[in-house]
Amino acid sequence: MRKFLCTILSLALLAAGRTDACTNIIVTPGASADGSSLISYAADSHGLFGELYFRPAARFGAGSLLPIREWDTGRPLGSIAQVERTWQTVGNMNEHQLIIAETTWGGREEQADPAGIMDYGSLIYVTLQRARTAREAIRTIVDLAGRYGYPSEGESFSIADPQEAWVMDLVGKGASNRGIVWVARRIPDGYICAHANQARITRFPLDDPENCLYAPDVISFAREQGWYAGSDEEFSFRDVYNPLDFGGARACDARAWSAFNILGKGSFTYEEGGREVTRPANDWLDYAMGYDLQGEMPLWIKPAGKVSVKDVADVMRDHYEGTPMDMTTDIGAGGNGLPYRWRPMSFRADGKTYLNERAIATQQTGFWFVAQARGWLPDEVGALIWFGCDDAATSYLTPIYANSTAVPECLREGNGDILHYSPTAQFWMCNRVANACYKMYDRMAPVAREAADRFERDQLERGIPEMDARLTQLVERGRLRKARRLMTKYSVETAQAQFAAWTKLEELLLVKFIDGNIKAQAEDGSFLHTEYGPGFPDKLEYGGYNEIWKAAVARDPHAKILESK
Repeated sequence: MRKFLCTILSLALLAAGRTDACTNIIVTPGASADGSSLISYAADSHGLFGELYFRPAARFGAGSLLPIREWDTGRPLGSIAQVERTWQTVGNMNEHQLIIAETTWGGREEQADPAGIMDYGSLIYVTLQRARTAREAIRTIVDLAGRYGYPSEGESFSIADPQEAWVMDLVGKGASNRGIVWVARRIPDGYICAHANQARITRFPLDDPENCLYAPDVISFAREQGWYAGSDEEFSFRDVYNPLDFGGARACDARAWSAFNILGKGSFTYEEGGREVTRPANDWLDYAMGYDLQGEMPLWIKPAGKVSVKDVADVMRDHYEGTPMDMTTDIGAGGNGLPYRWRPMSFRADGKTYLNERAIATQQTGFWFVAQARGWLPDEVGALIWFGCDDAATSYLTPIYANSTAVPECLREGNGDILHYSPTAQFWMCNRVANACYKMYDRMAPVAREAADRFERDQLERGIPEMDARLTQLVERGRLRKARRLMTKYSVETAQAQFAAWTKLEELLLVKFIDGNIKAQAEDGSFLHTEYGPGFPDKLEYGGYNEIWKAAVARDPHAKILESK
């Protein structure tokens, strides 16, 4: 099997490998370990800051307007009519347990509407303020884009409430045709879905409104533009509006394949011809690697077992480990298995163009989360978002109840930004830890991962279950205000305590691994020292390099060979 560093035959194939790409995983209630709907999201943009957006519920008078700014640039786009009442939102979740996330896939340039007001980010955050269920969210998205125009590129949206989860592909209709063409499919209960900057919906049922919704002109518009001439039944949204190429497979769909591979434990179980089929994940490996685009990867699969929040969080930390695209095992990983390649994703050498992999976990993540819609709990308690900043592989998720009345200082909007450092911002502290780990990744990243695992498991197994029980009792007794005060206190104090722990972790990494040395520790975490005083390290080790790197260096004609006599 060909390794990850592959020659590209055409520069045009790089177009789909977006450098500000995102990844979503969707888990239906029947597929999750606790019966919740789950959506994960990594907001991967080199210019995006990690902070937790907070919008309290509000009421507005007749004639009120809502100013709209483009989400990822801050550019003013115009104003829209405000509704009488909005719901509280925390990040990408609202008080009614509605979750919305996205990945961008571009599409045809002529489908953007430069005069449109509702960019993709505004569609998400305004819809969260106005809708209560996934189906209502789909209607709201369509209405907003149709009424005010859509200036962004093609998108895949993940949308879930406590009962069901949907995946929605949408793209604009150009400057002269306001609105969007779109398809939304309900993921069968018991299944999971994933998307990563490539439209995923191909053919879809035309007469199943319970499970599939779509724009009335999604097919006719393509015909009018001369992009499709086949039958309605054979129409494929992806193939018409975002045709798959090498870059779309290798840099995008490969991430969805990897999520399925991990959660399916090496197999894809899916429906085909009205029956359930199980095949090895590697049957789609050449497809994911861009070598064979003739197959069609399933839109959703049944996982090998019930999926937990921790399972999803750890998938978001994936670098293709254990696959032919493993980013830790070739010369590009250096001497310490660093699974990152600095941008741009391609480079030229000896007249050929090469492409680095784009895995789920990446260095340019602004924020990431796993959100839970927990239908067995009251809305006031069930809405829970596990929120993190920067590179998922070396950061942690902290639980935030979406009905809290405030967010932690470390995640507060305005506490620093991408151009201004703040020592009290989680984003910057997580960056400090990540950038420390990048210098000796195979030795340092496991220390950060162990600390994140310990915190997340403690919250999942003890902290949140205990708090859920207390909050539910208060809500059932009608003491909602006290419940909100308690959940706010818990969310804020837990986040701030872990931020303080991460600050200490960065100090530990500095001391333990300074100058490529590794200081030994006792079981209680203290550093071992000699009998001559606490400032003299004992059992000091040297990091060195892995065998892959040493073999590569030995092959270099400039290598200095020490001959033994």
